[in-house]
Amino acid sequence: MGAKRARRKTGRDALAFVRRHGAVPLSARAAVPSLAEWVAGEAIAGSWWGHARGHEIYALASALEDSPDVLVCRALGGKRTFVHRRLWPALVRAAAKFPRAHLARVVEEHTARGRHEVREVAFPRWAPPDVRAAAKALALEDALAQLAAAKLLP
Repeated sequence: MGAKRARRKTGRDALAFVRRHGAVPLSARAAVPSLAEWVAGEAIAGSWWGHARGHEIYALASALEDSPDVLVCRALGGKRTFVHRRLWPALVRAAAKFPRAHLARVVEEHTARGRHEVREVAFPRWAPPDVRAAAKALALEDALAQLAAAKLLP
């Protein structure tokens, strides 16, 4: 008898996972679980691409990248990070606590020639007006507390 395979996760599950944690890395070691290890249901040695659930990890990462409620940036130590919309005002308000390049929106595109390209939208250009307004109204201490709770800051 083999080990029971975990239920396949959906894009809705992945969004709920990011919402619950506030921010999660794609695969980096961090104080919060990574998307890759959450999907795999175990620690991954080496690249997640080689894991048996690598295609599922890729599909869920792509679904999160396409979500209007998720920012993909490099906020956690320069590694690809999914940040839920509820933390965007705090991230904008406390931007000085991060290297500016880590706050750029990472956008993956497939070109007409079938190539896979990554481009970045500089901070703060990606932040919508409502998020900027909410950030201005947010006390810095509250922003820092929200980001610390999500493990984006110590």
